[in-house]
Amino acid sequence: MEYKILPVGSMGTNCYLAWCPESKEALVIDPGFEPQRILQEIEALDLKVKYIINTHGHMDHIGGNGELHAALQVPIAIGREDAGMLTDPAKNLSSMMRHPVSSPAPTHLLADGDAIAFGNCSLQVLATPGHTPGGISLYGHGVLFCGDTLFKQSIGRSDLPGGNHQQLIASIKTKLLALPGETVVLTGHGPGSTLAAEAATNPWLQG
Repeated sequence: MEYKILPVGSMGTNCYLAWCPESKEALVIDPGFEPQRILQEIEALDLKVKYIINTHGHMDHIGGNGELHAALQVPIAIGREDAGMLTDPAKNLSSMMRHPVSSPAPTHLLADGDAIAFGNCSLQVLATPGHTPGGISLYGHGVLFCGDTLFKQSIGRSDLPGGNHQQLIASIKTKLLALPGETVVLTGHGPGSTLAAEAATNPWLQG
């Protein structure tokens, strides 16, 4: 599997393109903003997008869904408990902004243990609630796309509607840190890390 990081929008959301190098079948993960730029990258890399996947339903991770879906005509997938956030600006927290965000409804609802196949590649869905009730992470090929669950030297917010700090810590410790330590952590914002580094030094995960 190959991937490319596209930091998009004023919030610096990390949108990811992940693809099978043999077939060029691809995923778009968290297209928060700048859908035209994302589409240009897809064209430049000659990718055949199979799914748009949201790690959770906050506006800065779903804002580009509509334009990408219209252009690519591919399914939108999200964790089951976050499905309602896509179509409701109040739930995805964009109603307080000047331009409320509304995405097309999801066509695939993801659950823990699901597998997402694209070409010869596959990512496993891990339910990682806490930042949002239906937050998910995607693991495979030595990398972890974890949305806003885990950051380098930090963790996701749990003080927004639907957040739960204890649940977030449990998701990280029981689901993510159970993976191999050399796993590359690809976060929803900011730089990446490894699980071993976060287990050893992340101040939120000690004790």
